[in-house]
Amino acid sequence: QVQLVESGGGSVQPGGSLRLSCVASEPIFNYCGVAWYRQAPGKERVMVSTRTEFGVTDYSDSVKGRFTISRGDNPNTMYLQMISLTTDDTAVYYCAACRPSDWRYWGQGTQVTVSS
Repeated sequence: QVQLVESGGGSVQPGGSLRLSCVASEPIFNYCGVAWYRQAPGKERVMVSTRTEFGVTDYSDSVKGRFTISRGDNPNTMYLQMISLTTDDTAVYYCAACRPSDWRYWGQGTQVTVSS
């Protein structure tokens, strides 16, 4: 069973930046796409960004221009670079793989808190 582990979350002030990592136990990103979701307190989990195995990316309107999804040098790692963070970005962030029709692998999440 493939495992995903997110890291890189933390507390930052508005306007700050963070880079989240999603590390897989196997080199699945050679053939799997990835999605980053987030869930704010009291709200549903929503998708913020996706990247197909071919490198095609997409972003929700709320993060477009501020977040960048990318793959690491090895096929085990995906990143979500976040800049110009606002309090609305406060959430638990999850990575998921492998297909939009079947995000079968999920990480446990990493907390991002944006506050002054």
